Amino acid sequence: MEHLRVVFLGPVASFSHQAATESFDKTSATLVPHASFAEAFASVQQQEADYAVIPFENSTNGSVVQTLDLLADRNGMYNDVKVCGEYYLTVHHCLLVRKGSFPSGWAGYDGSITKLYTHPQAWGQCDTFLSRHFKGVERQDVSSTSKAAEIVAKEPSEPCGAIASRFAAEHHGVDVLHENIEDRADNTTRFLILRNVLSENTAQLVFEQPHPPIPQAQSILATTHKTLISFTIDHSSTGALANALLIFKAHGLNLTSINTRPSLKRAWQYIFFVECGRAPSDENKDAVVKAIRDLREVTEACRDLGTWKDQLSTRTT
Repeated sequence: MEHLRVVFLGPVASFSHQAATESFDKTSATLVPHASFAEAFASVQQQEADYAVIPFENSTNGSVVQTLDLLADRNGMYNDVKVCGEYYLTVHHCLLVRKGSFPSGWAGYDGSITKLYTHPQAWGQCDTFLSRHFKGVERQDVSSTSKAAEIVAKEPSEPCGAIASRFAAEHHGVDVLHENIEDRADNTTRFLILRNVLSENTAQLVFEQPHPPIPQAQSILATTHKTLISFTIDHSSTGALANALLIFKAHGLNLTSINTRPSLKRAWQYIFFVECGRAPSDENKDAVVKAIRDLREVTEACRDLGTWKDQLSTRTT
């Protein structure tokens, strides 16, 4: 395999950067930040990049609508982009300060921080800690948690702090004053790994996440494959959505999530995104192909957005 070029949603030291780093840690890959979701998709479509690592959903905040809108591909700009893998990143927030500000660590914190920086979503994810220790302290929204760490690293005088990851702290050279300050220890973001299906350079790489961050049930799960399919229906036809969903059951595909986005073709018409799973076997190896074939009979349009290994499943022993 040739040297890989992987793009991620920037800036450097963002959670997307961390997910890309961990996803491709066993490969020779150059990681490149992109300023927007659309730029990352375009790079893969134009084969300027081999892969893109894009946030898809968070266990606390739900789906990332920017990703869904690009997967909807209403203008046919990303016909060759498909999902080929996923990565689960447990999101741990830390309180970061300028290096050397508090030599004794959290035990020696004197309450002198007057301003905090972070991305708007992080405030709500750390509400309990902030309410207990930083009630009334000024909060400044910034474009990313990584940017917050960068600001604190460059602030020479004012006692301020940032909420960001340990990954960002190491990159920007700041101290972790307190770690794991998030409200929920299971706060996890799922990233999708995208490739261009016409690229021979990405045809063989199989993504494995050996230690899923979410504890499994007591019973051992069989390894499964996930597939993402989008479709639109005639909303005026009675039972149109039910007819489409029954096709998944008929072919042994277990529905795991359904999302919608406006089609932007007609008011109150939606694009449905259905994610489904199956334990691969000789009997169901053509299940997705057959489901797509049948969906074309009952939907206005449908598209196979890719199949990949479910990283939350484990092999039977």
